[in-house]
Amino acid sequence: MIALFASAVGASFAWWSAPFLVSHINPPGSPARLVLSADWRVLGFFVALTFVVTVLFGVGPAIRASMVKPLAALKGGEDPVSHRRMMHILIAGQVAFSCFAIFVSGLFVATLKRLAGQPTGFSSERLLTMDAVADPALTPGLWSQAVQRLRAVPGVESAAMADWALLSENVRGGYVSVGGGKPFAEPAFFLKVSRGWLETMAIRLAGGRDFRDDDVFPKVAIVNEAFAKKYFQDVPPVGRTFATSLADQKIEVQIVGVAGNARYADLRGPMPPVIYFPFGYVDDAGTILPRGSGTFVIRTRYADPLTVSADLRLALRRSGIGLRVTNIRTQAEVNAVDTFRERLVAMLGVFFAVVAVFLTGVGVYGVLDYSVMQRQREIGIRMAVGANGMDIGRHVALGMFFIVAMGAVSGTGAGLFAERFLGDLLYGVRATELDVLAAPLFVMFLAAGAAAGLAVVRALRVDAGGVLRAE
Repeated sequence: MIALFASAVGASFAWWSAPFLVSHINPPGSPARLVLSADWRVLGFFVALTFVVTVLFGVGPAIRASMVKPLAALKGGEDPVSHRRMMHILIAGQVAFSCFAIFVSGLFVATLKRLAGQPTGFSSERLLTMDAVADPALTPGLWSQAVQRLRAVPGVESAAMADWALLSENVRGGYVSVGGGKPFAEPAFFLKVSRGWLETMAIRLAGGRDFRDDDVFPKVAIVNEAFAKKYFQDVPPVGRTFATSLADQKIEVQIVGVAGNARYADLRGPMPPVIYFPFGYVDDAGTILPRGSGTFVIRTRYADPLTVSADLRLALRRSGIGLRVTNIRTQAEVNAVDTFRERLVAMLGVFFAVVAVFLTGVGVYGVLDYSVMQRQREIGIRMAVGANGMDIGRHVALGMFFIVAMGAVSGTGAGLFAERFLGDLLYGVRATELDVLAAPLFVMFLAAGAAAGLAVVRALRVDAGGVLRAE
């Protein structure tokens, strides 16, 4: 009956907690949802698990109860050492598992913090990204008119346009060769941007100039510092040329500027080499080709850039240019999508660690409380012959803290061993770091101390006179 009641409480908790967790890790542009349908399979698993766990952990105590000797029980009972040893082993195992859960969740949380703290090379504050499409496609001149319309909206500090937002996981690139040599083994990334895009993104211009209105792809380009270092080493790249491929055709591009490094598609690894091309595109015949899509980036004067989103939509609609907005997000939201996996595992790790610590605290308290109940006679005699509260507390809890220490060390060792299997989920963190090692030990001893304190209070309330009179 207790197992069924506890399982019902656990099922209710799971029904509430799963959507709660998902609501805290949802990427704004692609929300995740859980389908929690309770069919016969879920019910069958629920009943079977309850039955197995109850039998597994209930048969042992039941057999032991059936072997109680009536004469020994009438004389005051006894607490065989083997029984206490088994309880201590179970508690040590529970502590080890909880410590392991805390250790791994600490690695996941540290990974999220390190990844989210990676420098992006641009400022996401007050920055809004707005995806738009045009049907039929528009010339770069009409796209530039749309940018001018957005700059005139009250509350807008600057505006520009690009193929897509940085860190939006879109990727385009090609292999680069310099001075007629062979292409490098690693490709460089491409991104078409308009004049003023570097300023709007707060990416510094380290050398050369920004694009002009008459610059077109693929005649000129601005490269970042990682590109300059990789392909030109110590030679100033402004004014020099490089070759790359476009639609299986080799093209020569002149460098007109060098920009600071900025993250392109993700936050991991070193800064990639990036080539920024002009937003306008001409074919071999010199004809300017229209574009059907693009992303506006808008720097606002408000802490929440979404404040002006409705005005931006209205400005494009009233322009009559023929652009349709498909998505509006802050750059901070775009950045958060790149850490979705890390936020997911960190949230789940912390959740299960909290549950494990709670259950361990309950287990430690249960064992100590049961031990106090069985040793009331001994405690009463100790108090009758002069033992003070500190002596009683040390006598009750000292052995349990030794068991907790053994379990904590075992759990931490398991976490150190498990690090090698978590490599793909970790970034910039090592299991041997002091804070990662100290956190599970501190939490476990804090939980064990709270549980032991309650048991000690019960021990101190033992009535020595009543125990001796009963004896």
